[in-house]
Amino acid sequence: MTSPALRNRYLNDSVSTASPGRLLVMLYDRLVLDVAQGEDALRAGDRTTAGAKLMHAQEIIIELRSTLDMEVWSGAAGLAALYAWWLSELIGANVGADPERARVVREQIEPVRDAWREAATQEAAAG
Repeated sequence: MTSPALRNRYLNDSVSTASPGRLLVMLYDRLVLDVAQGEDALRAGDRTTAGAKLMHAQEIIIELRSTLDMEVWSGAAGLAALYAWWLSELIGANVGADPERARVVREQIEPVRDAWREAATQEAAAG
């Protein structure tokens, strides 16, 4: 097997065997990475890369928002509103080539990601 094939197999195995909490953290990790790379690309004037990274980040946010169950968790509505704001800001950052808007979103995503990581760690330790 070639290196890319081995990498893809490893990634597929990692995703297929991860707990729901770990999958959520993986999505957030990728979201932070995409926003950071989009921000960096905007600062460098690379609109093509910035657009691709920020659009992928938007897709992740849409997926995260679509999985919220408003009936199960009382905080879901607040998180949905935050997702909507992040989405709006990333669209604005992309359209306006504004790295500062991307930075603000990234700085808000990071502590949320860290909180989910802590929750997943506690869940794994308890289980």
